[in-house]
Amino acid sequence: MLTVEGLRSRYGRIEVLHGIDFTVNSGEIVSIVGANGAGKTTLLRCLSGVQPITHGDITFRGEVLTAVPAHRRIRLGLAQSPEGRQIFTKLSVEENLRLGAFLYSDERVDKDLADAFAMFPVLKEKRNLSAGGLSGGQQQMLAIARALMGRPSCLLLDEPSMGLAPILVAQIFDVVKGLKALDVTVLLVEQNAFGALSISDRGYVMETGRIVMTGTGGELIADPRIREAYLGV
Repeated sequence: MLTVEGLRSRYGRIEVLHGIDFTVNSGEIVSIVGANGAGKTTLLRCLSGVQPITHGDITFRGEVLTAVPAHRRIRLGLAQSPEGRQIFTKLSVEENLRLGAFLYSDERVDKDLADAFAMFPVLKEKRNLSAGGLSGGQQQMLAIARALMGRPSCLLLDEPSMGLAPILVAQIFDVVKGLKALDVTVLLVEQNAFGALSISDRGYVMETGRIVMTGTGGELIADPRIREAYLGV
């Protein structure tokens, strides 16, 4: 579904991605794990079209995206739930969700909304309240649900567990795992290596703008280097 080849990107004169190669197959959950500053968020921003690339190709469902603007990538089925949630705090929960469906005006939007509320019942309870009044975990649920309102075939998730209590982290990862049943392919970027790899079909380890290891989720969890560097064991 998604192929990245030789991807490079820079901020000013400083290159931060140094020739990234990876693939995501349809129906997979694929994680990219690594320490803060490894370039994970920059990589997702390149994929969604909000960060320029200086070299390489991004191919999504057979179409080269390198010169495709961000809004067209959403129409093609590539959506992102960004780091830090970036919800519209002064709008209501339901208004945030409906903005996620801005591409559509058909009757299915109401069904999508009902599906979002079924996935996250607390959002239904608070549908008419200001999104800024939600807890951190609830705001993360809203960010994921808003992205899903765009009916993506591939969802880019950037640090969904950041700043959440352990019980909420487990709930968020359960939701991500359940997206496979909805035929949504997931590319998950996380500092929480164990949580991400434990639900992933495959994973990549990123360090200082490069992919340095790859394997199945289980293989990476069992690797002594990963256990020492990222799992604290």
